[in-house]
Amino acid sequence: MSVLPGSHLRTGVAALLIITSAFLLISSPASAALVVTNESFSPVPPLAGGDVQHSVSTIAIIPAGATTFSRTHTLQMQTELVDAKWNIQIIVDGISAAQQSASGTSAFVNGYLLSYPTTSDVSFTVALDGTVPPVGDMNVTILQVTELATGGTPVPGSSLTVSAPLVSPLPGTVASPQVPATPPTPATPAPTRSGFFPVTGLIATVIAAAGFGCIRARRE
Repeated sequence: MSVLPGSHLRTGVAALLIITSAFLLISSPASAALVVTNESFSPVPPLAGGDVQHSVSTIAIIPAGATTFSRTHTLQMQTELVDAKWNIQIIVDGISAAQQSASGTSAFVNGYLLSYPTTSDVSFTVALDGTVPPVGDMNVTILQVTELATGGTPVPGSSLTVSAPLVSPLPGTVASPQVPATPPTPATPAPTRSGFFPVTGLIATVIAAAGFGCIRARRE
């Protein structure tokens, strides 16, 4: 049986392509899909800057590979709440499997804690407490979750955001009315001296007349 020239080369190239494709599929598992199944806010939106906010978000992991989540990947969580406190619960088949807490604008969950066989039902609950920023756009980001690959780069299409609307400032806000100042009490006018002179002049006239009478009487 004769073999055509170059057939061995073509066979080797085809085998190499198959092996390379298989390696890429194994080393780069598909990212899991994240779906919000429940969320709550206290107080209820719209939110006002400076308010203390408590929110709880439950997110289900929909597997897209051999496991529910890649062990070598990481979940990055961020918030715009100020002085945020995190409480993260990982739930597997309805049972709490892990818990961790954090503080600040970011928190991270290791992929190992989320990696289970696809037959398992995996989700996580994020409870956040923080202060609504005093300024911002029309919405405030309560929670943003992004899957990071092994090198720390975001996995395309893996980001999920939970936001709430802010109270819009009223146009032409009128300043608080000023309390009118109490008018000063008018001063009581001092008594005039106009009545003093006539009385004094009258007394002086009487005395002068009496003295004149006395002098005249002595002369007589």
